Amino acid sequence: MSLILCVAVRSAVLRRRGIRAMLFGKTDKSDFLLILGLLAIVYSVTARSLGLPMWGPLLKPFWEAAVPGWIGLAFCVFAVIGMILTLASFGDSFRVGIDVETPSSLVTDGMFGISRNPIYLSMLTMLIGQFLIHRNIVITAVTIFFAVIIHRQILREEKFLKENYGEEYAAYCLKVRRYI
Repeated sequence: MSLILCVAVRSAVLRRRGIRAMLFGKTDKSDFLLILGLLAIVYSVTARSLGLPMWGPLLKPFWEAAVPGWIGLAFCVFAVIGMILTLASFGDSFRVGIDVETPSSLVTDGMFGISRNPIYLSMLTMLIGQFLIHRNIVITAVTIFFAVIIHRQILREEKFLKENYGEEYAAYCLKVRRYI
């Protein structure tokens, strides 16, 4: 939820400046698969806490130990910090989705000097943290689903970046890895 809140706040700030950052699903309707994954995560994380209906075995932890949960909490904190730093690095170039109409300049500094995809890396870090906290079949399935969908999105964005930034993007790819 905290990562979604970070993105929503950043999108709202840009909107006030006249920049449409929320382009999710505009170039490919299958982007909405991410919404299904988000809903599954939110529901499974809150179901046990709020007593919402869900078949018990799906929420049953794989193991009973406190240490992985604390490590998971650290992952989640690290993910939120990474997301905030990434959104700051983006500046006015931040978009949710591919902006084919008004592409901005290529961002290669800040968090983008460490990873070409720090937002997605933050999302995956958060999911791994959630897995370590909740350690059940639902979180495991959603984490795997999200990892596949995120990788698919990265490949789509890389194609767009190659087409729009050419040699500048190729040089950036030689210096900075896709993930870490």
